[in-house]
Amino acid sequence: MEFNHKSVLFDETIDALNIKPDGVVVDCTGGGGGHSAAALAKLGDNGRLVVFDRDPDAISVLRARFASDSRVTVVHENFFNISSVLVALGINGVDSIMADLGVSSYQLDEAERGFSFHHDAPLDMRMSKTGTSARDLVNELSAAELKRILYDYGEEKFAPRIVSAIIREREKAPIETTFQLADIIKSAYPAAARRDGHPARKAFQALRIETNMELRHLDQAIKDMFASLNTGGRLAIISFHSLEDRIVKNSLSSFTGGCTCPPEFPVCVCGKKPQGKICFKPKTASAKELEENPRSRSAKLRAIEKL
Repeated sequence: MEFNHKSVLFDETIDALNIKPDGVVVDCTGGGGGHSAAALAKLGDNGRLVVFDRDPDAISVLRARFASDSRVTVVHENFFNISSVLVALGINGVDSIMADLGVSSYQLDEAERGFSFHHDAPLDMRMSKTGTSARDLVNELSAAELKRILYDYGEEKFAPRIVSAIIREREKAPIETTFQLADIIKSAYPAAARRDGHPARKAFQALRIETNMELRHLDQAIKDMFASLNTGGRLAIISFHSLEDRIVKNSLSSFTGGCTCPPEFPVCVCGKKPQGKICFKPKTASAKELEENPRSRSAKLRAIEKL
């Protein structure tokens, strides 16, 4: 199996981590191991790398790729559980943590995974290949719940029309494939709105996010990542859409606040000090990277250092 994933903002992310030769590095989203391999190249003999992924296909590739390196621990787990995993591994502090959020190129391009409206496949979208699938959501959720998902995670203004079409079609027979769903969405879309990209793009994003619960606990996961850092440690996160980035931005900003006393207080009595400092303004893909990898167009890198 070949897990192809073109890592975006590659050099920028590795530079942002400020990797120490004898440090502990965590890659929360291992994928094909591109970022992990680059981080490992900066570690010395006493360094350690922990690589997470919840996709069993990625885990197979990662274990094969790093099998001969005793510095690497591959963990088949959602990085949302980073705190408990690090405790189980006996790791008390980490020096560099990276997370490349969202879906991988492999998952999008592997038709049978059911992530893309460009390939006809079973309507799946599960990164872990376990639990509730997108098919289950489309065929079993109420109209109100489906509308909420499309509004909240896809910012889809035509959600009522799309959901009405879904309900109508699933009453005839279950909706089983990506092309079936894409055609239903397209039929519900106003003709004039079809010029602004594929009609199914926002709905598929929303269903993928709900299927994998990508945003539901992201804020807490970022807090856990930051808490795992040693003093001077760095956390770097790549996001791919506004909903994701808003959570990342707000979570990182929450660590930079200092005194919260009213302005009229002559001296600080709350004692609150910033826990971290933002490393740089958000970075986006260069013109060269955009040309080589169009999927990098929405990527945004943010990083923070623990004080």
